Amino acid sequence: MTKSTLHLLIFLLFTANLFARQAEWKPVAGKIMTSWAAQVSPDNPLSEYPRPQLQRQNNWQNLNGLWQYAIRPREETSVPKTFDGKILVPYPIESALSGVGKTVGKDKYLWYKTSIGVSSKFRNKNLLLHFGAIDWACVVYVNGQKAGEHSGGYDPFTFDISSYLRKAKKQEIVIRVFDPTEDGFQPAGKQRKKPTGIWYTSVTGIWQTVWLEAVAGTYIAKTIQTPDIDKEILNVKVVAEHAQPADQVLISAWDGGKKVSEIKTSPGAEGVLPVPHAKLWSPDTPFLYDLKVQVLRSGKVIDEISSYFAMRKISMAKDQNGIQRMMLNNSFVFQYGTLDQGWWPDGLYTAPTDSALRYDIEKTKEMGFNMIRKHIKVEPARWYYHCDQLGMLVWQDMPSGDMEGFEWEQRLGQIGGRPLDKQRSPQSEQAYRQEWERIMDALHNFPSIIVWVPFNESWGQFKSMEIINWTMDHDRSRLVNGASGGNYFPAGHIADLHNYPDPLMPNPVVFGDKQILVLGEFGGLGWAVDGHSWLDKGNFGYQSFKNARELKDRYAGLVTDLNRLIPLGLSAAVYTQITDVEIEVNGLMTYDRKVVKIPVDQLKKIHHVLFNAVK
Repeated sequence: MTKSTLHLLIFLLFTANLFARQAEWKPVAGKIMTSWAAQVSPDNPLSEYPRPQLQRQNNWQNLNGLWQYAIRPREETSVPKTFDGKILVPYPIESALSGVGKTVGKDKYLWYKTSIGVSSKFRNKNLLLHFGAIDWACVVYVNGQKAGEHSGGYDPFTFDISSYLRKAKKQEIVIRVFDPTEDGFQPAGKQRKKPTGIWYTSVTGIWQTVWLEAVAGTYIAKTIQTPDIDKEILNVKVVAEHAQPADQVLISAWDGGKKVSEIKTSPGAEGVLPVPHAKLWSPDTPFLYDLKVQVLRSGKVIDEISSYFAMRKISMAKDQNGIQRMMLNNSFVFQYGTLDQGWWPDGLYTAPTDSALRYDIEKTKEMGFNMIRKHIKVEPARWYYHCDQLGMLVWQDMPSGDMEGFEWEQRLGQIGGRPLDKQRSPQSEQAYRQEWERIMDALHNFPSIIVWVPFNESWGQFKSMEIINWTMDHDRSRLVNGASGGNYFPAGHIADLHNYPDPLMPNPVVFGDKQILVLGEFGGLGWAVDGHSWLDKGNFGYQSFKNARELKDRYAGLVTDLNRLIPLGLSAAVYTQITDVEIEVNGLMTYDRKVVKIPVDQLKKIHHVLFNAVK
């Protein structure tokens, strides 16, 4: 056989295999799609390294791709003997890109199964199985043995599966998932079995990247990085699994190829890394330092990772009128952002590609916004990485849950009304606390995040004073917006009012000397663009328009009115919203991201006045 014939044969076999895999999967038809959906195939779903804040680039294996799935009654707790078909991981089963498009619900289990080959370069190493997120509760089996279980739909988790591996070419992974959506007490955000109005399609099961990582017997599990620009230092704590008493940690900061500083400390100890004459991170100058960490034993490198950090500070201080202002790097910067719910018509919770994930942030920046409120959803780590790179401030919500008994009348507890707290069961409270703490810990190192939001409006709001103060104690490096638009309690750094469609603000006379004044939601101007809407009719907006000109004129008027509030004490505002989401058509872009309703350059020009209101 000639070399050219061999190459042709290899090409034909590859092509035949590719077509065979494509035949096993295709997106579910019937809904609008983004342009990125055409780039998705079983061979390349979300192939980027998923953990930019702790990187071992050459020691990982992506497990995204076609898995088997089955939906079974909860009475059937054993692994199914037969499966229903193939699902494209990590797209949730309800989504078009999963290739399935089915609802699961509280009475069923969703099962996953795959067989994987482990790379030969992973031999003689510990093998970690990582999950970006699974909604909601899961049990993981490796080669028929239970490797672990986890509850929480928004936080990453890991199992060491080294002891479950067998001497074979293939290793079997089976996952059982239970997700009651709104029928449970767990955090679920805006998911609903029957979406309508401001509630959207449910998301069940795997919705972020699944991956393997090979590590040494002693390895770096996480770092905790907190900048202090006033002292010109970065506080760093390195958590290493199975460290020995004499082990040391070498930490160094880099500006490109130039070493800024270096220290040695012990695993688990707080290290102080000098960063003299620091380049400060801001939306205008989003400078990131590189961070290198090594575990040393008798002078030998046992494990090493790369990361990054930024020198930035978020705080509050009174202006010349005695009103608290939100300060970035010790200066007042008006924050104007969009409500960003992170939904996609083809992938629901999961962006079709990493380029799509970055696109929304890029467009938000191009439009002249400097902040995003990530609304009752948590994104994959790469989303925050893109915000860090692009210079986008982030307010991070805790996904709401336990909405049983919720009535709109509870909103009387908003600023100036009567405070109300929901009575949650101990199980419900534990689920909230556990997941909120894990979310804050998982996202701590991303400098773009400057505000934590424990509650949205009064949705599941409970033990407000206790939860808000606990959040503040857990992370003293950020501000806490206790209840964005919710039942008001005198706790947290921020007083937050919601109003549609026109901009208003909390009363500066009542609240301004103790808390930062913000408008957490306003706007909601709706326009359903033909051919780019989730529904042909019955769409929702807080105020509806028929064309781009009407929409632009009304929006410009809202910004003019908003500008008048900044000298009176307003520190930030959030417009609803960056994209349409299913039935809601109040986005600045359509749900499929194919139409920007008001040209980007015009939006940036409209917004320019907001950042000159107070100097």
